[in-house]
Amino acid sequence: MYDLAAPFFLLLLPLPFLALRLLPPRDPAEGALRLPEGIAAEAAPVQAARRWRGPRRGLAWLAWIGLVLALAGPVRLEPTRDTRATGRDIMLALDMSGSMLTEDFDLDGAPVSRLDAVKRVAGRFVTERPGDRIGLVLFGDRAYVAAPLTWDLAAVGRAIEEAGVGVTGRSTAIAEGLGLALKRIIAADGRARVIVLLSDGRDTANRLDATGVARLAAEHGVRIHTIALGPADLESQPSDREAVDTATLRAIAEASGGKGYRVRGTADLVAMAADLDRIEPNPSGRPPVLVPRPLWPWPAALALLAAAALGALPLLRLPRLRRGFRAESPA
Repeated sequence: MYDLAAPFFLLLLPLPFLALRLLPPRDPAEGALRLPEGIAAEAAPVQAARRWRGPRRGLAWLAWIGLVLALAGPVRLEPTRDTRATGRDIMLALDMSGSMLTEDFDLDGAPVSRLDAVKRVAGRFVTERPGDRIGLVLFGDRAYVAAPLTWDLAAVGRAIEEAGVGVTGRSTAIAEGLGLALKRIIAADGRARVIVLLSDGRDTANRLDATGVARLAAEHGVRIHTIALGPADLESQPSDREAVDTATLRAIAEASGGKGYRVRGTADLVAMAADLDRIEPNPSGRPPVLVPRPLWPWPAALALLAAAALGALPLLRLPRLRRGFRAESPA
Protein backbone atom coordinates (compact mmCIF):
# COMPACT_ATOMS: atom_id res chain seq x y z
CA MET A 1 0.00 0.00 0.00
CA TYR A 2 1.28 3.43 -0.95
CA ASP A 3 0.43 6.93 0.26
CA LEU A 4 1.62 10.55 0.15
CA ALA A 5 2.73 12.39 3.26
CA ALA A 6 2.03 15.85 1.77
CA PRO A 7 -0.25 15.40 -1.25
CA PHE A 8 -1.02 19.13 -1.49
CA PHE A 9 2.37 19.61 -3.16
CA LEU A 10 0.89 17.92 -6.26
CA LEU A 11 -0.95 21.19 -6.90
CA LEU A 12 2.41 22.56 -8.07
CA LEU A 13 2.60 20.18 -11.05
CA PRO A 14 0.83 22.45 -13.60
CA LEU A 15 2.79 25.54 -12.49
CA PRO A 16 5.31 25.55 -15.41
CA PHE A 17 2.49 25.02 -17.93
CA LEU A 18 0.55 27.94 -16.47
CA ALA A 19 3.68 30.09 -16.52
CA LEU A 20 4.21 29.36 -20.23
CA ARG A 21 0.59 30.18 -21.01
CA LEU A 22 -0.01 33.21 -18.83
CA LEU A 23 3.33 35.04 -18.60
CA PRO A 24 4.30 37.39 -21.48
CA PRO A 25 6.87 36.05 -23.98
CA ARG A 26 10.49 36.81 -23.31
CA ASP A 27 12.14 39.52 -25.43
CA PRO A 28 14.68 38.12 -27.92
CA ALA A 29 18.28 38.49 -26.88
CA GLU A 30 20.27 41.32 -28.42
CA GLY A 31 23.94 41.67 -29.25
CA ALA A 32 24.25 38.42 -31.15
CA LEU A 33 27.74 37.36 -32.17
CA ARG A 34 28.49 37.97 -35.88
CA LEU A 35 30.21 35.03 -37.55
CA PRO A 36 31.52 34.47 -41.07
CA GLU A 37 28.93 32.98 -43.36
CA GLY A 38 30.70 29.62 -43.60
CA ILE A 39 30.95 29.24 -39.82
CA ALA A 40 27.41 30.43 -39.29
CA ALA A 41 26.03 28.00 -41.87
CA GLU A 42 28.01 25.11 -40.43
CA ALA A 43 27.01 25.87 -36.84
CA ALA A 44 23.30 26.11 -37.79
CA PRO A 45 22.16 27.47 -34.41
CA VAL A 46 18.50 27.65 -35.41
CA GLN A 47 18.35 24.05 -36.60
CA ALA A 48 20.29 22.87 -33.53
CA ALA A 49 17.95 24.73 -31.22
CA ARG A 50 14.93 23.18 -32.90
CA ARG A 51 16.53 19.75 -32.84
CA TRP A 52 17.12 19.87 -29.04
CA ARG A 53 13.88 21.64 -28.13
CA GLY A 54 11.92 18.39 -27.59
CA PRO A 55 14.54 16.67 -25.38
CA ARG A 56 15.01 19.88 -23.37
CA ARG A 57 11.31 20.16 -22.65
CA GLY A 58 11.04 16.47 -21.77
CA LEU A 59 13.97 16.63 -19.36
CA ALA A 60 12.70 19.84 -17.80
CA TRP A 61 9.25 18.33 -17.21
CA LEU A 62 10.83 15.14 -15.86
CA ALA A 63 12.96 17.12 -13.39
CA TRP A 64 9.94 19.16 -12.29
CA ILE A 65 7.68 16.12 -11.83
CA GLY A 66 10.39 14.30 -9.85
CA LEU A 67 10.90 17.34 -7.62
CA VAL A 68 7.18 17.75 -6.92
CA LEU A 69 6.77 14.04 -6.19
CA ALA A 70 9.69 14.16 -3.76
CA LEU A 71 8.08 17.12 -1.98
CA ALA A 72 4.78 15.22 -1.77
CA GLY A 73 6.59 12.55 0.28
CA PRO A 74 5.58 9.17 -1.18
CA VAL A 75 5.64 6.35 1.38
CA ARG A 76 5.07 2.60 1.34
CA LEU A 77 2.85 1.43 4.20
CA GLU A 78 4.19 -1.85 5.59
CA PRO A 79 2.12 -3.82 8.14
CA THR A 80 4.14 -4.33 11.32
CA ARG A 81 3.23 -5.99 14.58
CA ASP A 82 2.22 -3.45 17.20
CA THR A 83 4.81 -3.67 19.95
CA ARG A 84 4.14 -0.34 21.61
CA ALA A 85 4.36 -0.37 25.39
CA THR A 86 1.03 -0.92 27.12
CA GLY A 87 2.08 0.76 30.35
CA ARG A 88 1.74 -2.64 32.12
CA ASP A 89 4.41 -3.89 34.49
CA ILE A 90 4.35 -7.63 35.26
CA MET A 91 6.44 -9.34 37.94
CA LEU A 92 6.67 -13.13 37.84
CA ALA A 93 7.19 -14.84 41.19
CA LEU A 94 8.35 -18.44 40.64
CA ASP A 95 8.53 -21.12 43.30
CA MET A 96 11.98 -22.76 43.44
CA SER A 97 11.41 -24.90 46.53
CA GLY A 98 12.36 -28.55 46.85
CA SER A 99 8.78 -29.73 46.32
CA MET A 100 8.94 -28.37 42.78
CA LEU A 101 11.12 -31.35 41.81
CA THR A 102 8.19 -33.73 42.24
CA GLU A 103 7.40 -35.39 38.90
CA ASP A 104 3.63 -35.48 39.13
CA PHE A 105 2.72 -33.08 36.36
CA ASP A 106 1.37 -34.09 32.97
CA LEU A 107 2.49 -31.82 30.14
CA ASP A 108 1.78 -32.76 26.52
CA GLY A 109 1.15 -36.34 27.59
CA ALA A 110 4.52 -36.80 29.31
CA PRO A 111 5.30 -36.76 33.06
CA VAL A 112 7.47 -33.81 34.08
CA SER A 113 8.48 -32.16 37.33
CA ARG A 114 6.63 -29.16 38.69
CA LEU A 115 9.76 -27.10 38.06
CA ASP A 116 9.77 -27.99 34.37
CA ALA A 117 6.08 -27.16 34.21
CA VAL A 118 6.71 -23.79 35.88
CA LYS A 119 9.47 -23.00 33.40
CA ARG A 120 7.27 -24.02 30.47
CA VAL A 121 4.34 -21.93 31.70
CA ALA A 122 6.44 -18.88 32.60
CA GLY A 123 8.54 -19.04 29.43
CA ARG A 124 5.47 -19.21 27.23
CA PHE A 125 3.87 -16.36 29.13
CA VAL A 126 6.92 -14.12 28.68
CA THR A 127 7.35 -14.78 24.95
CA GLU A 128 3.72 -13.86 24.30
CA ARG A 129 3.91 -10.48 26.06
CA PRO A 130 5.86 -8.19 23.66
CA GLY A 131 5.24 -4.58 24.62
CA ASP A 132 4.99 -5.20 28.37
CA ARG A 133 7.77 -4.77 30.90
CA ILE A 134 8.42 -8.00 32.80
CA GLY A 135 10.56 -8.87 35.82
CA LEU A 136 11.35 -12.12 37.63
CA VAL A 137 11.54 -13.03 41.33
CA LEU A 138 12.63 -16.52 42.43
CA PHE A 139 11.92 -17.74 45.91
CA GLY A 140 12.66 -20.79 47.99
CA ASP A 141 13.73 -20.31 51.58
CA ARG A 142 14.59 -16.72 50.57
CA ALA A 143 13.61 -14.55 47.62
CA TYR A 144 15.80 -12.66 45.19
CA VAL A 145 15.35 -10.71 41.95
CA ALA A 146 16.57 -12.76 39.00
CA ALA A 147 15.58 -10.09 36.42
CA PRO A 148 14.43 -6.52 37.09
CA LEU A 149 11.50 -5.05 35.19
CA THR A 150 12.71 -4.80 31.61
CA TRP A 151 11.60 -4.65 27.99
CA ASP A 152 14.21 -7.32 27.17
CA LEU A 153 11.94 -10.36 27.27
CA ALA A 154 14.69 -12.59 25.91
CA ALA A 155 16.79 -11.87 29.02
CA VAL A 156 13.86 -12.74 31.27
CA GLY A 157 13.32 -15.97 29.33
CA ARG A 158 16.99 -16.92 29.83
CA ALA A 159 16.73 -16.21 33.56
CA ILE A 160 13.74 -18.56 33.75
CA GLU A 161 15.59 -21.32 31.88
CA GLU A 162 18.64 -21.01 34.14
CA ALA A 163 16.65 -21.07 37.38
CA GLY A 164 17.18 -24.11 39.59
CA VAL A 165 16.00 -25.55 42.87
CA GLY A 166 18.28 -25.13 45.90
CA VAL A 167 19.85 -21.77 45.03
CA THR A 168 17.70 -20.00 47.64
CA GLY A 169 16.96 -22.98 49.88
CA ARG A 170 14.38 -25.74 49.65
CA SER A 171 11.55 -24.19 51.72
CA THR A 172 8.62 -22.28 50.22
CA ALA A 173 8.56 -18.64 51.35
CA ILE A 174 5.59 -17.50 49.28
CA ALA A 175 5.02 -14.36 51.33
CA GLU A 176 8.63 -13.24 50.97
CA GLY A 177 8.55 -13.83 47.24
CA LEU A 178 5.35 -11.82 46.93
CA GLY A 179 6.73 -9.09 49.18
CA LEU A 180 9.88 -8.66 47.10
CA ALA A 181 7.90 -8.66 43.86
CA LEU A 182 5.48 -6.11 45.31
CA LYS A 183 8.33 -3.88 46.47
CA ARG A 184 9.90 -3.81 43.02
CA ILE A 185 6.66 -3.27 41.14
CA ILE A 186 5.49 -0.44 43.44
CA ALA A 187 8.78 1.37 42.83
CA ALA A 188 8.14 1.26 39.07
CA ASP A 189 6.15 3.93 37.26
CA GLY A 190 3.76 1.65 35.37
CA ARG A 191 0.08 2.55 35.32
CA ALA A 192 -1.08 -1.09 35.37
CA ARG A 193 0.85 -3.39 37.69
CA VAL A 194 0.42 -7.14 37.94
CA ILE A 195 2.11 -10.00 39.82
CA VAL A 196 1.82 -13.57 38.54
CA LEU A 197 2.64 -16.21 41.15
CA LEU A 198 3.42 -19.78 40.05
CA SER A 199 3.80 -22.22 42.92
CA ASP A 200 2.61 -25.42 44.61
CA GLY A 201 1.10 -23.12 47.24
CA ARG A 202 2.45 -24.67 50.44
CA ASP A 203 4.15 -21.90 52.42
CA THR A 204 6.57 -23.86 54.63
CA ALA A 205 8.54 -20.79 55.79
CA ASN A 206 5.61 -19.16 57.67
CA ARG A 207 7.56 -15.97 58.39
CA LEU A 208 4.99 -13.62 56.83
CA ASP A 209 1.28 -13.72 56.07
CA ALA A 210 0.88 -14.14 52.31
CA THR A 211 -2.73 -12.90 52.32
CA GLY A 212 -1.57 -9.83 54.23
CA VAL A 213 0.91 -9.10 51.45
CA ALA A 214 -1.93 -9.54 48.95
CA ARG A 215 -4.08 -7.01 50.81
CA LEU A 216 -1.18 -4.56 50.79
CA ALA A 217 -0.87 -5.10 47.04
CA ALA A 218 -4.55 -4.27 46.62
CA GLU A 219 -4.03 -0.99 48.49
CA HIS A 220 -1.37 -0.03 45.92
CA GLY A 221 -3.50 -1.08 42.95
CA VAL A 222 -1.47 -4.22 42.20
CA ARG A 223 -3.33 -7.37 41.15
CA ILE A 224 -1.95 -10.81 41.92
CA HIS A 225 -2.89 -13.77 39.73
CA THR A 226 -1.94 -17.17 41.15
CA ILE A 227 -1.27 -20.41 39.26
CA ALA A 228 -1.36 -23.62 41.29
CA LEU A 229 0.58 -26.47 39.70
CA GLY A 230 0.06 -30.15 40.46
CA PRO A 231 -2.51 -32.92 40.10
CA ALA A 232 -3.51 -33.21 43.80
CA ASP A 233 -4.68 -30.52 46.21
CA LEU A 234 -5.03 -30.30 49.98
CA GLU A 235 -8.79 -29.80 49.83
CA SER A 236 -9.40 -33.24 48.30
CA GLN A 237 -6.29 -35.08 49.54
CA PRO A 238 -5.20 -33.47 52.84
CA SER A 239 -2.91 -36.40 53.73
CA ASP A 240 -0.81 -36.05 50.56
CA ARG A 241 2.48 -34.32 51.45
CA GLU A 242 2.93 -33.17 47.85
CA ALA A 243 -0.62 -31.84 47.42
CA VAL A 244 -1.09 -28.26 46.25
CA ASP A 245 -2.54 -25.73 48.68
CA THR A 246 -5.01 -24.24 46.22
CA ALA A 247 -6.99 -22.55 49.00
CA THR A 248 -4.00 -20.38 49.98
CA LEU A 249 -3.27 -19.39 46.41
CA ARG A 250 -6.93 -18.63 45.77
CA ALA A 251 -7.08 -16.48 48.91
CA ILE A 252 -4.01 -14.52 47.79
CA ALA A 253 -5.57 -13.81 44.39
CA GLU A 254 -8.95 -12.80 45.83
CA ALA A 255 -7.41 -10.50 48.44
CA SER A 256 -5.61 -8.51 45.74
CA GLY A 257 -8.42 -8.44 43.17
CA GLY A 258 -6.76 -11.01 40.95
CA LYS A 259 -7.73 -14.51 39.89
CA GLY A 260 -6.54 -17.95 40.92
CA TYR A 261 -5.90 -20.73 38.39
CA ARG A 262 -5.60 -24.48 38.80
CA VAL A 263 -3.29 -26.11 36.26
CA ARG A 264 -3.05 -29.93 36.11
CA GLY A 265 -2.03 -30.45 32.48
CA THR A 266 -1.80 -29.07 28.98
CA ALA A 267 -5.53 -28.34 28.62
CA ASP A 268 -5.58 -26.32 31.84
CA LEU A 269 -2.46 -24.50 30.71
CA VAL A 270 -4.05 -23.41 27.42
CA ALA A 271 -7.26 -22.32 29.14
CA MET A 272 -5.32 -20.37 31.78
CA ALA A 273 -3.22 -18.54 29.18
CA ALA A 274 -6.31 -17.55 27.18
CA ASP A 275 -8.16 -16.29 30.25
CA LEU A 276 -5.15 -14.39 31.55
CA ASP A 277 -4.79 -12.68 28.18
CA ARG A 278 -8.43 -11.67 28.43
CA ILE A 279 -8.00 -10.20 31.90
CA GLU A 280 -4.63 -8.58 31.12
CA PRO A 281 -4.91 -7.87 27.37
CA ASN A 282 -1.96 -9.16 25.43
CA PRO A 283 -0.37 -6.45 23.22
CA SER A 284 0.72 -9.07 20.69
CA GLY A 285 -2.95 -9.68 19.88
CA ARG A 286 -3.41 -6.18 18.53
CA PRO A 287 -3.94 -5.73 14.80
CA PRO A 288 -0.78 -4.79 12.91
CA VAL A 289 0.06 -1.13 12.45
CA LEU A 290 1.05 0.40 9.11
CA VAL A 291 4.58 1.80 9.31
CA PRO A 292 5.47 4.32 6.56
CA ARG A 293 8.71 3.71 4.67
CA PRO A 294 9.81 6.89 2.84
CA LEU A 295 10.24 6.66 -0.93
CA TRP A 296 11.00 10.32 -1.69
CA PRO A 297 14.71 9.68 -2.52
CA TRP A 298 13.67 7.88 -5.73
CA PRO A 299 11.79 10.78 -7.38
CA ALA A 300 14.43 13.17 -6.00
CA ALA A 301 17.16 11.14 -7.70
CA LEU A 302 15.14 11.13 -10.92
CA ALA A 303 14.83 14.92 -10.77
CA LEU A 304 18.57 15.26 -10.17
CA LEU A 305 19.46 13.04 -13.12
CA ALA A 306 17.05 14.89 -15.40
CA ALA A 307 18.50 18.25 -14.34
CA ALA A 308 22.05 16.99 -14.93
CA ALA A 309 21.11 15.73 -18.41
CA LEU A 310 19.43 19.06 -19.17
CA GLY A 311 22.60 20.88 -18.21
CA ALA A 312 24.71 18.55 -20.36
CA LEU A 313 22.70 19.09 -23.57
CA PRO A 314 24.65 22.22 -24.69
CA LEU A 315 27.89 20.23 -24.48
CA LEU A 316 26.63 17.88 -27.20
CA ARG A 317 26.69 20.78 -29.71
CA LEU A 318 30.34 21.68 -29.14
CA PRO A 319 31.88 19.11 -31.54
CA ARG A 320 29.71 20.38 -34.38
CA LEU A 321 30.77 24.00 -33.78
CA ARG A 322 34.41 22.97 -33.62
CA ARG A 323 34.13 21.20 -36.98
CA GLY A 324 32.64 24.40 -38.43
CA PHE A 325 35.55 26.47 -37.21
CA ARG A 326 38.09 24.03 -38.72
CA ALA A 327 36.21 24.03 -42.02
CA GLU A 328 36.44 27.82 -42.36
CA SER A 329 39.99 28.28 -41.11
CA PRO A 330 41.79 27.56 -44.51
CA ALA A 331 39.82 30.33 -46.17
